[in-house]
Parts: sequence; structure tokens; C-alpha cells
Amino acid sequence: MLNRVLSTVLAAVAGLHVAAGAETLAQRAQRYCVDLIRIDTSNPPGNETPAAQYIARELAKEGIAADVIGGEPSRKNLVARLKGTGEALPLMLMAHTDVVPVDPAQWTVPAFGGLIKDGFLYGRGAQDTKCLLAAEMAVFVDLKQRGAKLKRDVILLAEADEEAGSTAIQWLIANAWEKINAEFAINEGGYALQTQQGTRLFEVQTSEKIPTRLKVAAKGVAGHGSLPRPDNAVLHLSRAVVKLSEADQPVRLNTTTRRYLTELAKLPEYSWLGALIGPLENPATAAVTANQIRARDPELAAILQTTVSPTMLNSGVKINVIPNSATAGIDVRRLPNETREEIIARFRQIVNDPAIEIAPAGGQEMPSTEPSALTTLLYVEMEKVLAKSYKKSVVVPYMSRGATDGAFLRQKGMAVYGAPVFVRVDKDSRAHGNDERMSLESLANGTLLLQEIVAAVAAK
Repeated sequence: MLNRVLSTVLAAVAGLHVAAGAETLAQRAQRYCVDLIRIDTSNPPGNETPAAQYIARELAKEGIAADVIGGEPSRKNLVARLKGTGEALPLMLMAHTDVVPVDPAQWTVPAFGGLIKDGFLYGRGAQDTKCLLAAEMAVFVDLKQRGAKLKRDVILLAEADEEAGSTAIQWLIANAWEKINAEFAINEGGYALQTQQGTRLFEVQTSEKIPTRLKVAAKGVAGHGSLPRPDNAVLHLSRAVVKLSEADQPVRLNTTTRRYLTELAKLPEYSWLGALIGPLENPATAAVTANQIRARDPELAAILQTTVSPTMLNSGVKINVIPNSATAGIDVRRLPNETREEIIARFRQIVNDPAIEIAPAGGQEMPSTEPSALTTLLYVEMEKVLAKSYKKSVVVPYMSRGATDGAFLRQKGMAVYGAPVFVRVDKDSRAHGNDERMSLESLANGTLLLQEIVAAVAAK
């Protein structure tokens, strides 16, 4: 397999131009991803319909019919299906077509150019998540071209508006559920990381934290800036924001995070973690232990508790006028076993200030769900394929800090997994960042891994 991956990568990097019928799987995925990046689907406003139409045209070339559907003319989704024998329930491959906006001045390459340079494909959506969509398209087409014998239908879903309101997936569930209903789905959210000791850590996303945006508002008395006053709304707001940011939130593990920490502690790089798992389960020592973990690994600590990030401040009309109100926007990522109401009640107790009001800020609100099971055929086959793909591999379930549309499908009873087929080669992920990029080697290798996973599951 490694020789096959290497030859595919070398061909892609060399930029070989071949007829569509002679494309390798990796070359097709690369072409699809370049084309998708060049379709600007920044959300807002979205305008994802051209991306859905592009996918429909590519599938039509292979004799695959597709539905381009949705509640808004400019924000359509694509759904296509390869029929199986019906002996088993469908498998769905899903990814979103929208991307977050860019500030072109902060990029060194055109954000929507699909530029290939130094072994990387650059562009908004390369990581989040047009290359995954491209890989799914390539695998989907490959099943059709090979005439694969499928015991279950395979569905391809490219949905709009994942980055803002998740209105598209909710529309599909309400209006086209029969088109997307599946036993399980492969989605974004998984990561593959290379540890310092050479182990490849495949993190299969089985759960996710819930975005809970809050507005913190302070009321005071307006006055002249020359006379400081204790009822200054800015002071009340500042103290509230600091209290919320510094407060210890409850530590709550679930089936995914408990297994994740246990498996991680077996690696040499995380041997220090083993002695801390027990104290995390003890309410008397959990907060102190979480702070110890945060000091060593903030990314790891973020899955242990609800997190608080102040992101927006607004007050005043003139620098010499004390305002009578001030507001802050707080990006809260709550654990899936906590409710929004529970969070707001706790935050009010932490602030303990009658001048402060805390309320939902609107926007994307995902449902709270239980983690997808680790015993489904999809998870088991994914574990097998990933474990044998690299000489030193560890496959673990993972709860992502970010949210996906998969939460709405989990709420409906579908098992959804973020497939860690792409290896993160940058120290920090560039998703939502400047000069977002995907390694061509990772794209090629990941597409082949996805093909193996889908082939194994679709045949059973």
C-alpha cells in the first residue's frame, strides 16, 4: 500500500496531466479539491449552489444522478446515491461546501486560487473541508467506475451552511430525511497526528463540544469621563468577563474522553497523564488536576471542561463619556453532557452582580448528544484500516472542540464519525486561518485510506 501511495503522490506533485478516464484516485481528488476551492462559498453569504452544481456535473460525467435541493435558491445541497442490494442500511459520506470568510491582506497566496506550491494545495477550505469532500467524491465515483458490489447504498451529501447556522442540515432532516437517512456517516472532525516518538495517532471524532454563544450585558449610569464612578458599566462588564474566564468549570468525562485519555496515557509522550486520570474523576481534585493538564497541554485540557473565550466588546460613543451600558460576546463551548440553561445559571452565580445580565446571543446552537458508539461496523472497520496503514499506529475515539453538522444527525440516532484520514503536517491547524493548506501527500494518502474504509463497510 505504501508503494502505491508513494507513486500516487509523486505523480500528483509532478503535476502530470492525464485524461479524466486515466486519472488515479488521488489525482481525481486533487482536481476536485482545486475546483471546489476556486468556487467562493464564503459564509456569509454562502452562495453554495454553484458548488453543488459543480459536483452534480462531475457526477453526471460518470452516469450518476444527483439531487440539488434546499430551502434557498443560492444555498442548495447535493445528495447522490449509489444503490446496493439493500441487505444492509446505507453508509453516508458527508462534508460541507461553505467556508469561513478571509481577509485577503493576511494571505500570501490567493485564497480562492487553488494554488499548488511546494507540495501543498493552498486555499480557503483546503482543510475545512473541501479536500475531504473531494476525497469523498473521488471514492464515490470510483465505486461506480469499478462496478463495486454493494450490500448497502452509499450516499454522498454536500451540505451548505455548516459554518454559520447549520440551516441546511436542519432543512434536509425536515424535508428530505428519506434521501439522507443512513446507519452511519463519515464526516469531518477527525485528525491524524504524528507524535515525537514516531507514533501516528488517529483521532476518530465520535463526539463534539457544543457552541453556546452568550451575551454579557452591563448597565450603569452615564456621566462625564472626568469623574470616575463605581457604577461604570465598563467596570462591571470587565470584572464579569474576567471572573467567567478565570473560573474553574466542572470536569465531566464521557465514554469518548475517558477512553481517549486512557489510550493517550499509554504513549511515551503522555506517560505523565496516567497518574492524573483518577484525580480527574474525583470531584474534590478534578479542578486542580485539570489546571495541571492545562499548564502542560491546553489543547488536551479543553476537552475536559466547558470553555469560555471572550471575543467581542462594545461600549461607549465618545472617549470622554462614561457609557450607561456595555456588552461582551462570549464564545462558550460546552460539554455535550451539559445544557445551555445549566451553563447560564452557573455563570450568573460566578458573576454575582445585579448589574450584569447573561443571555443567549443567538446564532448556531447544536443539540446535545451522546457519543457515537465504538462498536458499529463503521468504527470497527475504520479502526482496522487505520491501524494497519502505518507501522506505529494508535486509533482512539476523540471529542472535538469544534462543532459539526454531525450533531444534528446524532440527535436523530445516526452514528457519525469524523474520519482522521488526513495527517496534520503543520504544528497548528490552519483551518479558519491564513494560508490554509493541505499537503498533497496527505490528500493522496487520505483518499486511499477513505477508499479502503468505504469499500470494507459497503461490502458488508
